[in-house]
Formats: sequence, structure tokens, C-alpha cells
Amino acid sequence: MSEIAPNAPIEQLPVWQDFEATIPGRSPWGFAGIYEGDALVAAISFMQYETHGYRYLRARHAPVWAVEPTEEQERAALDALVSYVRARDKRQVFVRLAVKNELPATRRCLSTLPYDTTVIINLEGGDEAILSRMKPRGRRDVRKALRECELAFSDETERAIESFDEYYEVMLQTAERDGFTAAPADDYRNMLKILGPEHCRLFCGRDGDTVITWTIATISGTRATRYYGASRACDARFLATDRLIYFEACELGRMGCTEYDQMGIGSEFAPETLNLNTFKTKFAKDGVTTIAPDRDLPVKTGFYSALVLAKRLRARLRGRS
Repeated sequence: MSEIAPNAPIEQLPVWQDFEATIPGRSPWGFAGIYEGDALVAAISFMQYETHGYRYLRARHAPVWAVEPTEEQERAALDALVSYVRARDKRQVFVRLAVKNELPATRRCLSTLPYDTTVIINLEGGDEAILSRMKPRGRRDVRKALRECELAFSDETERAIESFDEYYEVMLQTAERDGFTAAPADDYRNMLKILGPEHCRLFCGRDGDTVITWTIATISGTRATRYYGASRACDARFLATDRLIYFEACELGRMGCTEYDQMGIGSEFAPETLNLNTFKTKFAKDGVTTIAPDRDLPVKTGFYSALVLAKRLRARLRGRS
């Protein structure tokens, strides 16, 4: 993967397959290359997901292209990929992967909320430089947090590996407040343990001994990603989150990272998460960038169509209840 992209997405590294293999229903399926003639132009790592009696492949943030692909290159790659999967493994119903262009062969994801826009904080130049590149509102909020937030912030990676209980309590509060389902506690702990401190860190803000807010950040090359975050439902959490993000950015910069991906905001493609934009964009006035979103690529077209129909029927029945 390094010959294609030295800062390849963490999910495309072999160590990520080791981590995901600990989650029930997931298993490594393999790696593949996309070639034009004899030239390798993209690489891709697949995990197999088994759910509700069927199987599909997922390639998070992949294919990883050597250079930005044209629509024709993506179309040819997807055609070849469908043929390859059908020939190798007839059990797979579809492939979920990152595709920049909306092509006839692709569909919107059956599940998950994909995004095509994210915020990337530039970490170069040290703490003051990071602050100077924020929007005025971001600088104001961070400075206020530095003055008034009395929490203690630190890297607690090793502590979280030993026991994730106190952090998981805060995640459960966050999930209930924000309306999502938290993963099992072991998933977060295994992520930290298996990826290791080279690829994964947990940063935390505490009021005395009490965890108020925390973040799990992943690292691949010089690129970091704010993967998970949680905060306790209390008045201190608002200033705490601003200060924590700044603390993370400065610490990751000192570790050699030059970019910090905030993991998606809303757009016309993903209007469901537009509520994230005001908060996330304040940390990087020039950091908004578009990426290839996840899309589904049917392999068994009839089976996939039946899944789409079943989803619509479930939504209709829920609407009547």
C-alpha cells in the first residue's frame, strides 16, 4: 500500500484487518490491485461482513489511487471488480467502497451514513500556527476554553487499554443523548490494543478523577483521524471539547502528524449531518475538502434489489406504527 499512498487510510493497513477480525461477523477477505497494463494504479483491502443471512465486502476509504481517478477509470475499475468478485466468491451480494463519481453501477448505501466532505486541520508549525489557521470563531472558542476550562488533559492510551470501563460509561451517555448505538466496549479497547500507540491514541479531559470527554484518534503515516469521541452530559463539556480538540491537534503535531481529519461533515450529498458543520469547520478556515463517499456496488443484482425493497417496506411499516 505504501507504494500507492504513504499516508494510506488506517482501514487499508493489515493491522486494521487484525483489529476488525475480532468483531463478530467480520473477517479478512484479502487485498487486490487495480492495474492499467502493467502499472499498479490503485490498491484495495477488503473485509467480509456477514449480517442478516447474507455477505458483502467492505473497503473503507478505498480503492486507494496513486493519482485522482477519472470517471472512466473508476467505471473500468468497478466493472473489473464485479467480475473478479463473482469469479472468486459467489456468496458476496455487493461491495461497499469509496467511489467519487455517481456511476450507473453504484447505489446509495443500504446502511450507514456516508459522507463526501470532511474538515482537515493543518498541524504543521506548532501550537500557535495551528491556532492561527482556525476561523475567528474557532480561535475565540479555543482561547476561552484555555482560559476557563479547568479540566486536566492527557494521553491516556495505556490506561484505556488496561480498562475501558470509565470511558465506556461516557460513550453510553453520548450515544443516548445523540441517538446512536455504541459498539461493545471491547471493540474500542481492542482497537487501541491491536492498532497500538503507533496507530491509535486516546486523549482525555478529566475533572479530578472523573472522565468528562475523550477522543480516539488513529494515525497512518503523517495523517491522523478523529475516529471516536464522547463527552459526559454536564455544563463543562462544551468548553472541554474545544480544548480537547486543540490539545489533540497540538499533541499529534508533536508526534509528527501534519493533518488531522475530523471524519466528515454534512453536504448536499449527506444532509443528515449538516448540524456538524458549524462546530467542525471553525477549527480550520481552509480545511474543508471533498472525498470519495461510500457507495454500494451490487454483485448479485437481484438479491441486492430484494434488500432495497425490504428496507423500503420496513420504513413504510415503521411510518405506520
